Amino acid sequence: MSTSRDWAMIAPADLVGRLTDPDEEFRKQAVSRQAMLTKPAGALGRLEDVSVWLSGVQGQCPPSTPNDARVVVFAGDHGVARTSGTSAYPPEVTAQMVLNFLAGGAAVNVLARAAGASVRVVDISVDVDPSFYGLPADTMAALTRYRVRRGSGSLDREDALTREEAVAAFSAGVAIADEEIDGGADLLIAGDMGIGNTTPAAVLVGLITKTDPSLVVGRGTGIDDTTWMRKCAAVRDGMRRGRPHVGDPLGLLAAVGGADLAAISGFLLEAAVRRVPVLLDGIVSSTCALVANRMAYGASEWWLASHRSTEPAAVAALNYLSLVPLLDLGMRLGEGTGALIALPLVRAAADTLREMATFEQAAVSDRVAESEPDESKPDESKPDESEPA
Repeated sequence: MSTSRDWAMIAPADLVGRLTDPDEEFRKQAVSRQAMLTKPAGALGRLEDVSVWLSGVQGQCPPSTPNDARVVVFAGDHGVARTSGTSAYPPEVTAQMVLNFLAGGAAVNVLARAAGASVRVVDISVDVDPSFYGLPADTMAALTRYRVRRGSGSLDREDALTREEAVAAFSAGVAIADEEIDGGADLLIAGDMGIGNTTPAAVLVGLITKTDPSLVVGRGTGIDDTTWMRKCAAVRDGMRRGRPHVGDPLGLLAAVGGADLAAISGFLLEAAVRRVPVLLDGIVSSTCALVANRMAYGASEWWLASHRSTEPAAVAALNYLSLVPLLDLGMRLGEGTGALIALPLVRAAADTLREMATFEQAAVSDRVAESEPDESKPDESKPDESEPA
């Protein structure tokens, strides 16, 4: 467990007062401009909605194209996967996948290269000694600087974190968001890697949305029926333990969340405070969005749902936040992959609003105005009431 933390400790309350709304005036300008472009109104569907959202969060119309998108993969293990057997894969996979990310061989790396985005991975609470990685000193320092502890507790029988660790993890997410934004990021994506992380996600979503455990537990890594039943039991027990903390989001993360989820919550909230848009990915980032919006209501205005995960907890979280995903591809990988698939759509939304010609510029005739009925003439479709039928 780490004891030396060289980043500032920040509580959610420290950010709430700094949160502002997207710019409504530029949203209105975007709506007006959409109506002037050389196309039927609404013909670009959701792209039009996204362009309006981008204008509001960027504070300009037309919006610029997000060309410095950055994925941060938050890695952490969860004791419940080991003690209750809630995953199809052993916990050791988390650390092994961290090395895969660093080597550029994971799905998120491939999709990021295709989308022109960067990938950063941080070990927040992976259940290995850092020496396992065998990395050069500078790479090791970058990977483990924000490490809070080795694995999170088994939420169905003990607290995932202490309150101090929850604050440290939340603050780490804030600091990481600041680093990326200060480095020029114009759009952020929170990725995740952690065997068992869908279990705390289901617990948090079930508690906040008041949904029965069996309705928020999905198949995660592809678990069989027996493992699904064990997972339901763990989520049930976790919800029972977490229920007294529902009114305290940070306390809830400490009781039944985990260091990686607390860090992502801080990451999302700080992005909103800094007025930088976020593309949400799957179940973990959607769950953290639910928690962060509970910390600071209205933060969700700064986030866009990229895709509809097959995990029921992700669907419940997005529905609760009134966020409609752009895509439904049957994905459930995490890592930030779904958000990267949606990134070109966000760029297309910005490009079409900015670069399309208006009817006036292109000398293209606009829609024919609907004629007003002439009330001076009798309506021949109705019988003349002055004469007997």
